[in-house]
Amino acid sequence: MDSETDQNQDAAETNQEAESSFEPNSFLGTLVVAVVLCLVCSFVVSTAAVALRPLQEQNKKIKQQRNVLSAAGLWDDKSTNSNLAEKFENVKIIAVNLPGRDEDDPAAGTINKSVDIKTYNQLKASKDPKQSIIIGDKDIAGIKRREKVSLVYLINDSGGKLQTIVLPIYGKGLWSTLYGYLALEADTRTVKGITFYQHGETPGLGGEVDNPKWKALWPEKTVLNESGEPIIEVTKPGVASDENQVDGLSGATITSVGVEKTVKYWLGDDAFGPFLERIRNDEINTSE
Repeated sequence: MDSETDQNQDAAETNQEAESSFEPNSFLGTLVVAVVLCLVCSFVVSTAAVALRPLQEQNKKIKQQRNVLSAAGLWDDKSTNSNLAEKFENVKIIAVNLPGRDEDDPAAGTINKSVDIKTYNQLKASKDPKQSIIIGDKDIAGIKRREKVSLVYLINDSGGKLQTIVLPIYGKGLWSTLYGYLALEADTRTVKGITFYQHGETPGLGGEVDNPKWKALWPEKTVLNESGEPIIEVTKPGVASDENQVDGLSGATITSVGVEKTVKYWLGDDAFGPFLERIRNDEINTSE
């Protein structure tokens, strides 16, 4: 009997020692709980991120395709993703060499066949010193540096004839960098459409760059003269009268000027100018 009592006492003392060895309300206990929670949450978040990555990439691709088609006037609010693949079927994606540091760059405007179009991230390239260049004095768009290679979207008709050229563009507004697409007719001088899909401009003012009513002012405007020089002007609201002028946004002068400079830069000789010239001179086979 005494032996059994001693055993019970020893067990009770052991339990008391175990209970007293970890105090969750102590500093050490709080630290341990916090670390465990952080590790568990990190594991859950990282697992979810890995699992969702394919879906995120697919959504990013769908959004990009919609923006390209929107600039080309082939997508609107009534369109659904169910017919996106069909609409994008006639879109050909190519990689274009933008001008280098040398003024007489023989590769400027040519097709780059070494870039993997399926994996090429143009935004990352624009921030990578190895894949981009500092613009310098020609930087009217205020972006400081740009990628050496840009993707371009060519839309052909059912017979393979070039109809629309969609160019990715970006430049500084008032508060942010505006990212968008500019679509040109096959003549490279006439606007087919424009869209801005990412920016941080003031809602109701500069944020109206993505207002369908303002974007509707751009089609059929002339952006290049016969010599291939950018001539587009974003004027004060209600002032535009010529074929190369677009009314600016009310109360958003700086954003309006930013859009004009962005378009002029990307159509100029430091960006897509040489490529567009090659298109006009039939030096690039757009139907391949």
